[in-house]
Amino acid sequence: MELSSEQMALLSQWGMRTLYALGILLIGGYVGRLLTAGIIRLVTKKVQDDLLINFLRTLVGILFWIVVIIAALEQVGFDTTSLVAMLGAMGLAIGLALQGSLQNFAAGIMLIVFRPFKAGDYVEAGGIGGVVERLGLFNTVFRTPDNREVTVPNNAIVGDTITNYAARPTRRIDLVIGIGYGDDIALARQVLKQVLAEEGRILPEPATVIAVSELGESSVNFVVRPWVNSADYWDVRFSLTEKVKIAFDAAGVSIPFPQRDLHIYQEKS
Repeated sequence: MELSSEQMALLSQWGMRTLYALGILLIGGYVGRLLTAGIIRLVTKKVQDDLLINFLRTLVGILFWIVVIIAALEQVGFDTTSLVAMLGAMGLAIGLALQGSLQNFAAGIMLIVFRPFKAGDYVEAGGIGGVVERLGLFNTVFRTPDNREVTVPNNAIVGDTITNYAARPTRRIDLVIGIGYGDDIALARQVLKQVLAEEGRILPEPATVIAVSELGESSVNFVVRPWVNSADYWDVRFSLTEKVKIAFDAAGVSIPFPQRDLHIYQEKS
């Protein structure tokens, strides 16, 4: 069966368009890999975060392939306008169906970009306090002090106050220690200074504060505020509380507790 000249021209035209489309796919894929690798190299110089790097690699790759495929379809005569409109409608429908998940996804991107915490930090966020185990695109996994694993949606974290106890290298311990009104304030201050001087984990700077802060209902209250490395915070706090009690007992300084005097009156008949 012989083909007419018009059929031959049409076949030649379609053949050339198909070759152009294949060329766009091949060259576009190669260029896309080069561009993705270049973007990842730039990001890696600024941020050492495997989660962010992997996410960007996947996102850039998908977006570039969408552009390349649309360009290739255009080359073979496909009406890409309707395709783009269909993709937009599908994206809108999926967005409405997965609204909660997309909110968590967007919140995950914000956490990855702004980095208010990283894996290993002790954080209070989303109503949970614990060590960050994993930061994902949709949720974050915490390990609580009693070794529970808690998964919190990222949107709940972004919408809440985030307190990162490991963000700074040092922390201040705030202790309130009361003595009796009949005790010697100068002696109590000297005992507190001695206890703090014997604790080697207390930092010399900033200087420790020891001051009378309040004349309470049943005690004269001292504030004791030493600075320590963040990793030593709880160990030093617990140790100081115990050592102050022992030192006060040895020095004869009392630590009062709230008391009430009960007066009973008997009416005469």
